[in-house]
Amino acid sequence: MKKTELYRELGINLDLALEAHETIRGERGGEIPGVSLEEESFDTAHVRTVTVLDQRGASIIGKPPGKYITIESDVLRINNKALHEQLSKTLSEKLKETLPFKSEEDSVLIVGLGNWNATPDALGPKVVEKTMATRHLYGRVPQELTNGLRSVSAIAPGVLGITGIETAEIIKGVVEKTQPSLVIAIDALAAGSVERIGSTIQIADTGINPGSGVGNKRAGLNVETLGVPVIAIGVPTVVHAGIIAHDIIESFVEKMKNKPPLTQLTKEMSPPLLRIIIDEVLQPYSNSLMVTPKEIDDLIENTSKVIAMALTESLHPAMPEEVANYLH
Repeated sequence: MKKTELYRELGINLDLALEAHETIRGERGGEIPGVSLEEESFDTAHVRTVTVLDQRGASIIGKPPGKYITIESDVLRINNKALHEQLSKTLSEKLKETLPFKSEEDSVLIVGLGNWNATPDALGPKVVEKTMATRHLYGRVPQELTNGLRSVSAIAPGVLGITGIETAEIIKGVVEKTQPSLVIAIDALAAGSVERIGSTIQIADTGINPGSGVGNKRAGLNVETLGVPVIAIGVPTVVHAGIIAHDIIESFVEKMKNKPPLTQLTKEMSPPLLRIIIDEVLQPYSNSLMVTPKEIDDLIENTSKVIAMALTESLHPAMPEEVANYLH
């Protein structure tokens, strides 16, 4: 079964543009019209940028036109402060490329999406905990103390099940009241591969679009809905169990297809049969079972520190060397 067929049947949206690009390019056997890919290498990370150039590319890849920067690194799985600082500098450098600031007076609202009571979905709130908020200082302390510090506010609005209010409504109300120049939204994502968990950070200058995120029911947060530019920083923390089941079955079929006793069986493993098997194994949660590693607590802690350091360094030019001391 093609991966795109599996995703469609399971109702899965690929949150990572790089995964969507790899999957569709592999199935097409060539480059995707209206989509480009660039690669860079750093000491602790490999960076690949997918740019959706036009509506044609957007319709094929399933992502709105814009830039999607994917930073791949295994150091998030290691509890090493020095390596985390190096990775945060790479993230900060790539984040600066997407910031649409026109002056030092431009303000930022950082939004930590997700449920702080569910570890795989707690990345956003964890980043907000470590964010250096400065908006409250303006007008309350001498101006000399805020030189080099941008006006930054932060909020973790929770989820509908906790607040009874749609997250998008809360954010829109805060934006209308505080009038930031930019919104940066932090979100936990669902990956199409187990390897992506704890090794990938995506920056998207298109904001967050409907259906993204772990819950897959989140409303869009973008310039159209909020009236200001939105940059999304997302990290995969879960994988749909149906994808894992499909990969296991496909791998088994591939390895057994040339063994005489099982040749006929592997020939009968058609896509419809695979779908039936996956449904039976995952019932009653075939379309909603998500899998996360037992080390997710450490991964969320490490990743939230790296993102918070990168945000502080890119938004507050006065204190690039002191960032780690605030977070460790």
